[in-house]
Amino acid sequence: MWHTPNNLRHAYRWALLATALTTVVVILGAFTRLVDAGLGCPDWPGCYGHLTWPKGAEAVAAAEAQFPEFPVEHDKTWPEMVHRYFASFLGLVIVGLTIAIFRWAAKTPHQPYPRFHILGLLALVIVQGLFGMWTVTLKLWPQVVTAHLLGGFSTLSLLWLLAQRCSGRYWQLPSHLHHRLGGLRLLTVITLLAVIAQITLGGWTSSNYAALACTDFPTCHGEWWPAMDFRHAFNFAQDIGPNYLGGLLENEARTAIHVSHRIGAVAVSLLVLLLWWKLLALGTGKTRPLAWLLLTVLLVQVTLGITNIVGSLPLAVAVAHNAVGALLLLVLVTLTHRLFTARSC
Repeated sequence: MWHTPNNLRHAYRWALLATALTTVVVILGAFTRLVDAGLGCPDWPGCYGHLTWPKGAEAVAAAEAQFPEFPVEHDKTWPEMVHRYFASFLGLVIVGLTIAIFRWAAKTPHQPYPRFHILGLLALVIVQGLFGMWTVTLKLWPQVVTAHLLGGFSTLSLLWLLAQRCSGRYWQLPSHLHHRLGGLRLLTVITLLAVIAQITLGGWTSSNYAALACTDFPTCHGEWWPAMDFRHAFNFAQDIGPNYLGGLLENEARTAIHVSHRIGAVAVSLLVLLLWWKLLALGTGKTRPLAWLLLTVLLVQVTLGITNIVGSLPLAVAVAHNAVGALLLLVLVTLTHRLFTARSC
């Protein structure tokens, strides 16, 4: 069903626009990280003191004199700055949407405008800006890089949830099916939390340069359980170092992170498969499309993950792995919203 007043429809369209823009920002962030351009600009918010980045020979010479430890690499400066431009524009869009929602709410106070939701989003975007700065100033400290990535996925999810709330869409299910949703809701929430944990683990894998710690599949270094150092792999209290570009962990620690990510992928896959089966078992056309979409996205994501390993992290595949991970998260957010707003008929 879909019923919503005009101003909420405007909010819905703006939330969709912001969601699309956030998707671009997340993909650009993945691309920037994967081409090692996180320190393509050693300062913030500019780039070697420029609004864009130094281009001419004289500007490059001046930039390198100011930052002698960071020679200008144009293949790394532009991805970093383009990512910052899109992220900044996204921040402005969310500020505008916040103002609009509060103005609409003041004019029609009887309508259910998600004011606390958009305020939370605005606060998150401000924090994301700080993490973007700290990513540069703390020289790619893994804790900050991972938190920045997780913040991007959180922004994407909350914007998509905002769009769902403003759309007025919900499921109307027969009463005998509506009474069976309790267990399905719990399973969906557990699966959603597992995917968030796996995304966090993926960010930790990427920020510690552990994606290529194992180059064979399904084994790692020819073993099912290779030598691993979990203590250093997940030492979240590690000191802030001078520069984490390329990573500082030893091979056994990186292997532990990589294998943990694989184990997480198996756990998430089993949960998603169980959720898919439960959705189909309801026997209604309402849940069937999302069930098959969920399965399709999972299969694509697993395929991309395996291809990353056996293909030694092809750039296009690695970026797609991030994008499809975001899509899996959004499908689960949609399903969660539909299940918790479902009505009996």
